[in-house]
Amino acid sequence: MAPSQYVQTTPPPRLRALISDISGYRVHSAPGVHHGMPSASLTVIITLAETVDVTFDTGHQVSCTTLVGGLHRKPAQIEHGGFQHGIQLGLTPLGARALLGVPAGELADTGTHLEDLLGPAAAELTERLRAASTWSQRFELLCDTLHRLAAPVSLPSPELDWAWRRMTDTDGHIPIAELAGEVGWSRQHLGARFRREFGPSPKLLGRVLRFQAARRRLVTGRSNGLADLAADCGYTDQAHFNRDWREFAGTTPSRWIAEELPFVQGAQHLGTAS
Repeated sequence: MAPSQYVQTTPPPRLRALISDISGYRVHSAPGVHHGMPSASLTVIITLAETVDVTFDTGHQVSCTTLVGGLHRKPAQIEHGGFQHGIQLGLTPLGARALLGVPAGELADTGTHLEDLLGPAAAELTERLRAASTWSQRFELLCDTLHRLAAPVSLPSPELDWAWRRMTDTDGHIPIAELAGEVGWSRQHLGARFRREFGPSPKLLGRVLRFQAARRRLVTGRSNGLADLAADCGYTDQAHFNRDWREFAGTTPSRWIAEELPFVQGAQHLGTAS
């Protein structure tokens, strides 16, 4: 059996407002279920073999070779037969508009075929990626194609752009009342506009961002134990941290560290995609 591979690359500067991260994987394991955890990015998966079979917390199921998953609050269940091979990238809300032609809010808590949004370009991209022989070639091809497909767009209001950036820049630690005051809207109006454009409420996104920051610190090794990590990331106590982790990861922090962390930390980074 060939060894498993997990590689990452940094999106090129011309795409960084649209794409948050890019990774490739070729994994051999026992058949089972993988948890797709909530984050502040929409997820695009392009398989290089087999299909991706996902069930969302809403009960929506999708089986396809190219998947777009919206922002979601519960872990998605990804079933696999023991071999997973593909490319995954995270899209920002601006990337959803520029590349998919829809606001992120229309895709929240669900998944759809990339072909339904990109048309024939999705099948052509998948075919070319499967024909490439190295990860570097695949990443270069992917970025060149997405740069060509990207439309010049902006979020529907500067207030929403500011609110999103303030929340992501602070890992969700800015109080919602303060954020509403900064954009000059009431909390109710901010919440309604925020959910329509992005999917989650500002409060839920703040919780996801805090969880995402904790996971990032575990992956990068910047943690002196779970108690300190919980305090540093703004959780009131260890129990609060554990509750959020179970909700968003579908398992306990200690079990995730034992089963998932070694694989993620072992990823090879290929530098910045061209």
